Formats: sequence, structure tokens, C-alpha cells
Amino acid sequence: MTHEAEFRIHYEDTDMAGVVYYANYLKFIERARSDALREAGVDQRAMRESGLVFVVTRVEADYLSPARYDDVIRVETTLKELRGASATLRQAVFREKTPLFRSVVRFACMGLEGRPLRMPAAARAALEAL
Repeated sequence: MTHEAEFRIHYEDTDMAGVVYYANYLKFIERARSDALREAGVDQRAMRESGLVFVVTRVEADYLSPARYDDVIRVETTLKELRGASATLRQAVFREKTPLFRSVVRFACMGLEGRPLRMPAAARAALEAL
């Protein structure tokens, strides 16, 4: 399964040339990742209340082509790997069929004190749906 999220590029997302500022791609994929987890059934608020959070531990990013002011972009999110305390997702940004950005994002399940912990079974099952 691939989760898809669409966003319109706003003026605040761009630099003086009207091109999306490179760091904003990380914000777009974060929003899409949060939406994908929520729609898959991962309740991150409930996890936090039980003392668990997801923390991004690694990002690989490839910038392929620029997005510009007023473009509509689509972020596709798919599961690459699921381990005991972590997951790795592939995320790609497109304008229609044109690839703009590719990333591989690993995140870990951590306790509030910062130690890695096994992911809850419900979160693992929800992620497997991706």
C-alpha cells in the first residue's frame, strides 16, 4: 500500500526565485508521514500518553527537480522495513508524474527518557499495512 498526501506550494515555502527552499521538503514529508501513520491507525498521542514516541534517526534525501510557487505536489509514503524498535519508510514527492524529491526515513520508538523501546504491537500492525 502507498499512502498519498497532496499539498499546494505557498509563497512562504519558496526562496526569492520562487523555488521551494530545500529544507521545506523535510516538512512536507514529515506532514505526509504523520498523516500516513494516523490513517494507518497509529495513535501517536496515545503512544505519548503511555510514555512512547517516534523519533527520526536518519534521513537520506535526493533533490531531483524543483517545485515552484503554486504547484500542487503529492507525497507518496511506503514501508521499506519494519524492525523491533524502528521502521524505515520510502517517501517521494511528485508534481503530477515528475519526481521532485526522494527520501528514505528511519524512525525509532523511544521512551520519554530517550531510550529505544520495542514498538507496541498495535503500531507494528498498523505500519505493516503501509
